[in-house]
Amino acid sequence: MESRINLADNEIGAKFAKRFGNASLVIAQSPLSKTIQELASLRASQINGCGWCVDVHTKELAAVGESATRINLVAAWREATVFTAAEQAALAFAEEGTRLADAYHGVSDETWELVREHYDEDQVIALVGVVAMINAANRLGVILHQQGGSYEVGTFG
Repeated sequence: MESRINLADNEIGAKFAKRFGNASLVIAQSPLSKTIQELASLRASQINGCGWCVDVHTKELAAVGESATRINLVAAWREATVFTAAEQAALAFAEEGTRLADAYHGVSDETWELVREHYDEDQVIALVGVVAMINAANRLGVILHQQGGSYEVGTFG
């Protein structure tokens, strides 16, 4: 399966990609740790089946020093002992924020409270942004058939 279109080869696509990237910079420069941003992005990407985004976020996690064990266990984080309570709250939030159609109310009050226990308001807003942006990126990747495997760390940073 080949990618259907390259956004950079189209004037509108290039403008969209640039603005999308600029919105992501706000999150990248927030006080929410890079590890939490990447863990949440990886989990949403796994759920959405975006090979390109799974490739990006596994490699970015490895680049910031995450072990293969932790990266590999993101898909089964509830059954793993390697994530802190704060990381578990962020992963639950990413899942519930991604599975909107599967959950009656989206993010549950219980998960919201867990996130609020571990993160300050700026970090919570950044986490909301991470989940929103990665879900949009996943949709782009899946719709355009972007394939995982060729991402090089730091391409977007």
